[in-house]
Amino acid sequence: MFRIKAVVTPTFIEALVLVVAIVSMISVSIVKFGSVPHLPILFSILLLICYGLVKKVSYRQLEGGLVEGAGAGMSAVFLFFFIGILVSSWIMSGTIPTLIYAGFTMITPSYFFAIVFVVTAIVGISIGSSLTTVATVGVAFIGMATVLDLSLAITAGAVVSGAFFGDKMSPLSDTTNLAASIVGVDLFEHIRNMGWTTFPAFLLSLVFFGLLSPSVTLSEVDKITMFQEGLLATGMIHWYTVLPLVLLAVLTIMKVPALMTLAISSASAVAVSYLHHSYSAPEVFSILFKGFVSTTGIEEIDALLTRGGMESMMFTIGLVLLALSMGGLLFTLGIVQCLLAKIESLLRKVSSVIVASALTAIGINVLIGEQYLSILLTGQAFQGQYEKVGLAGKNLSRVMEDAGTVVNPLVPWSVCGIFIADMLGVGVLTYLPFAFFCLLSPILTVLFGFLGKTLTYTEQKSAE
Repeated sequence: MFRIKAVVTPTFIEALVLVVAIVSMISVSIVKFGSVPHLPILFSILLLICYGLVKKVSYRQLEGGLVEGAGAGMSAVFLFFFIGILVSSWIMSGTIPTLIYAGFTMITPSYFFAIVFVVTAIVGISIGSSLTTVATVGVAFIGMATVLDLSLAITAGAVVSGAFFGDKMSPLSDTTNLAASIVGVDLFEHIRNMGWTTFPAFLLSLVFFGLLSPSVTLSEVDKITMFQEGLLATGMIHWYTVLPLVLLAVLTIMKVPALMTLAISSASAVAVSYLHHSYSAPEVFSILFKGFVSTTGIEEIDALLTRGGMESMMFTIGLVLLALSMGGLLFTLGIVQCLLAKIESLLRKVSSVIVASALTAIGINVLIGEQYLSILLTGQAFQGQYEKVGLAGKNLSRVMEDAGTVVNPLVPWSVCGIFIADMLGVGVLTYLPFAFFCLLSPILTVLFGFLGKTLTYTEQKSAE
């Protein structure tokens, strides 16, 4: 994206006014009017086109910027298609239901908050969706905490922390795939590199939740039993259903490209499904495209297992293409270059580049309240800066997740914040002090940037 050449040089005031207008338009539309982000982004594109025409830029050049910007996301689009297929195939094979069932067997009377954190993390990784995890098992844990007279704030903090750990580290997560694709990093290399900051944040959070956990007796286990019985009733809980996951791990270790890894694992999942259910060819094609539909009759279970399919990724794909197109126009019109030029002198050190990109991701979350845009715009703006200081792209993708993905639920007016508060009945500012994982991730990524630890440099920089 940063290689798109500017065809006009705006003044700093013009660039600043345009960015403020775009941020205001998007944030007001999402926060005040509850709009999906697609529409205000489309309106912002129209605003930029009008500005370009006023500056005597030909429509053909503006259109070229749109196309070039959207083209930067085509690898992500193809990955998203296969992610949708993988999710639906893993449900029909029983892989995801078995992982969730295993998570619920971990519930014990002691260390309640710590167990809630771990189980939601397992479920989050299994389904790749933080909000679905919160709306299902998260709601169940809040109900248990209410019956046991435990802190709802800490319980909610544990649920949010675990759900977003899972969302961040799952190869099924759209934000994880987006962060890797936007800077051209292999998906599994991106996930491995995130481990340097993610696992310390996970372990510290686990310790904190363990220390805060009271000694109680879980006499109220109806909700857990309901989940377990509902999952068993599907007939998909078997030891062999983890084979697609094992294959995914093996192919990842062998460094097989992410797209091929997802395709092979999906094919193996379809094959495994025939060990416990005979699907017709039309049913398989329908599930892979439209997603798996659970019909257990238990609302919470059906909400967990009704998902996936290529069709389910269209919302994300549309948003990615629109946001990247807007980014292409911002670069074509020289707006991003103009703003970065003002702080260029401050971005000559590795630490300053990491801090600036982290603050940008956090700032977009706070101003706009949308985590996808936080990832997309930060990646577009700072990819060139990371290259200039000799940092490999996977450092940027890690910062985009550490300060972008997991920060969104901490903003009361954000998409995630509003949803979570409504689902759990606990205000964002109430659970925020206990969302340890979400708080520690941006702190650790900035700290390691200052210390120069766990960073990967390009070959050219290393040679110097």
